[in-house]
Amino acid sequence: MHLHYSSMERPPLEPERLRASLVAPVGPLARLDVIAETGSTNTDLAEFARLVPSEYPDMSVLTAELQTAGRGRLGRSWQAPERSSLFVSVLLRPVNPAGRPLPTQSYGWLSLLAALSLTKSVAARTGVAPRLKWPNDVLVDGRKLAGVLAQLVPDSSGNPPAVVVGVGLNVSLTDEDQPVPTATSLLMEYASTTDRNVLLQDFLLQLNLDYRAFCAVDGDASAPWSGDGSLRDNIAERMVTLGQRVRAHLPGGGEVVGRAVELAADGGLVIVDSEAGVRQAITAADVIHLRPSEA
Repeated sequence: MHLHYSSMERPPLEPERLRASLVAPVGPLARLDVIAETGSTNTDLAEFARLVPSEYPDMSVLTAELQTAGRGRLGRSWQAPERSSLFVSVLLRPVNPAGRPLPTQSYGWLSLLAALSLTKSVAARTGVAPRLKWPNDVLVDGRKLAGVLAQLVPDSSGNPPAVVVGVGLNVSLTDEDQPVPTATSLLMEYASTTDRNVLLQDFLLQLNLDYRAFCAVDGDASAPWSGDGSLRDNIAERMVTLGQRVRAHLPGGGEVVGRAVELAADGGLVIVDSEAGVRQAITAADVIHLRPSEA
């Protein structure tokens, strides 16, 4: 299948239209900035939030038409053609309904929560039904559609850290544009729309709903949401990693091979080690799903 798509056919984001529907008092966002090009929306938003925190409240959003230094896990870099993807970062300052900051151990769930919101909004709008791969990939039939990356933003005035959650969604990339053959895009999956304005609006509205529900239960991923299971249940339902044989490459250089059995209380992945049969919870790793022949 060869799909050809020129930048002329990729319409721009429409900041005024987006702000009119998404930013307070009409919508849930504090602010929405759309820029032409940046190295990384996550890096920029984290820096703005650190330097002028009063101007970047909870649910401040930055999105770019072109990202030149996007970073994936383990510092991998890649660049997509202009207007072919959604690059969006959201600043979160999580507090419960009483205004008390969520416990920082709940922050480990925020990237998974954003990935969940993305799968829900994409499925509802496009007919493509993505799945989650721990810790932060969104897949269609094993190919990567999107990645999510969260980072802490320390606060110099003694307040709890904020979190920037960034999403990169492949929208109209063609097979010629793909950084790796294991990637895909909404266009390549025959999505019913590749309108990034619609996709961005849907994602941010869904993220706000899920984030508010998480804050309402004080960041407890096991507490039931409104009649819809817990955050942990919702993520586990859509996570292809669970039940799989995996190899987890740990940041320090070690590895764990075994079956991924469940999500830990902090959003980590629990693996039953093949050799020793020991349960091990990992919080950061590059996870490879093993084929039966590799297991």
